[in-house]
Amino acid sequence: MVIGPPEADGIYPSTGLRVVSPSTLLRTVSLSNGLSNHLEFGACYLIFLHNSRTNMDPQNNRQLDMTQVEKLMQQAVSDKVFPGAVLLASKEGRIVFHGAFGFRDLLTRPAMTTETIFDLASLTKPLATTLAVMILVQQRKLELTENIGDTLPAFKKDKKAAIKIENLLYHNSGLADYRPFYKEIEHLPSENRIKALRQLLVNEPLIHPPGNRVVYSDIGFMILEWLVEEICGQRLDHFVSEMIYKPLGLENLFFVDLSAIQPQGVFAATEQCPWRRHMLAGQVHDENAYVVGGIQGHAGLFGTACDVHRLLFQLLTAYHGKQSVNLFQTKQVRLFFRRLAGSDKALGFDTPSPLNSGSGKFFSPTSVGHLGFTGTSFWMDLDRSIIIILLTNRVHPRRDNEAIKAFRPKLHDEVMQYLLGSEVQGSEVQGL
Repeated sequence: MVIGPPEADGIYPSTGLRVVSPSTLLRTVSLSNGLSNHLEFGACYLIFLHNSRTNMDPQNNRQLDMTQVEKLMQQAVSDKVFPGAVLLASKEGRIVFHGAFGFRDLLTRPAMTTETIFDLASLTKPLATTLAVMILVQQRKLELTENIGDTLPAFKKDKKAAIKIENLLYHNSGLADYRPFYKEIEHLPSENRIKALRQLLVNEPLIHPPGNRVVYSDIGFMILEWLVEEICGQRLDHFVSEMIYKPLGLENLFFVDLSAIQPQGVFAATEQCPWRRHMLAGQVHDENAYVVGGIQGHAGLFGTACDVHRLLFQLLTAYHGKQSVNLFQTKQVRLFFRRLAGSDKALGFDTPSPLNSGSGKFFSPTSVGHLGFTGTSFWMDLDRSIIIILLTNRVHPRRDNEAIKAFRPKLHDEVMQYLLGSEVQGSEVQGL
C-alpha cells in the first residue's frame, strides 16, 4: 500500500499497489487496528493488494492482470476520447479495479480522483426514475399496466391517455425522442416553468401508436417524473433520497437543486455551454432539466462510481434473492430486468443489442445497463455477477466529441476477457 497525495485513491493492479489518500488511511485505521484483505467503509471499498503485478480471483484460483485495461484508459486520455474518467469493475461483489485517469477540468487541470462526482445524465432514468416506479409498484400504489390518463388527470381526454406505465419504461409509448422544451419556457419566471413544461408534455403529439415501436425517449421519462410526484406527493429527488439512497447510505448519489445551496464535493466539469455561457460543473448539463431547476426524470442525477456500484450491487443481490437489505423485492427486480421481446429494452434499463453493442462482445444476454450523454455508463452481467462502471466527462469542454462510442466496447471487452479468462477464449458470449 502507498500513501499518495490528498487526491489519490484508487486500485492499480498493474503495479500491485493500493494507493490511498491520507484521509482514507485515517478512516481505515480508525476502523481496524490491523489491515484486512477486504474492508468496506463509508461509501467505498478498500482492497489491499500484494506487491505483485496481478490480483487473484479467489473463485477460480487464477491471476487477474489488468495492465492492458490501465493502458487502454491512459491511451484514451492521450487520444482525447475524454479528458478524464473513473473506471470501476467488480465480480461477485468484490471490486477488482477502481482507478481514476486524466483530469476533471482541462482549464485548471486538477487530477481526476475516484471520489469525483459526475453528472450521470441519462443514468438518471434507471437509477432514479425507474427505481422510484419499482418502489411504488412494490407498495401497490401503481400498476405497470395502468394508463397514464388514470393517474394524471391532465392526460385524461388526450390520445396519450392510453399510454401504459410500462410503455414509458420500455420506450414504446409512441412519443418522440426529444424536444428542446427549454427554448419555449426559459423566458418565464423560474417558479412557472415546471407547470409550463408539463403543459408542453400534454400538448406533445404521438408519432406512433403506443406499444408499436421502440423509440428511446426523454419525454416519456419526464412524464414519469410527474407521475411519481403525483402519486407520492413528493418531488422525485426527495422520494428516491428518502426511500432508496439514504437507507443504503449513498451519500454521493443525489440531484442538484439549482435553487438551493450547491452540495459539497468535487465535480467533474462538463461543457462550456453556449446557451448558459459558462463552464458547467455541479450543474446539470441537460438543458431541459436545467431550465426547471435540475430535477427531472430523464436527467439530473449526480454521483460517484462507488455509490453507483453500491446501488447496482443491491439490485444484483436482490435479483439473485440474496439481498441483505429488504429494499428491492426479487420478484420486481427480475420483472424490471426482463428484456422486452424483439427489442434491446427492459423496464427502464437497456440490454445488449445483437450488433455493435456498447457493452462489447462478452456480456451475456441476461445483462442490463445504460448510457449517459455526458460519457457515463454501466453494464451488469446478471449471470456472472459482473459490474463495469465507466464515468467520464467526454462532453468537456464540447459535446461534439463522440470518440467514446468506439472506445466503450473495446474497454468492456478488455475487462471482460480478464475477468472471465478461458470462458471467453475463442467465443463471443453475447447473443448465444
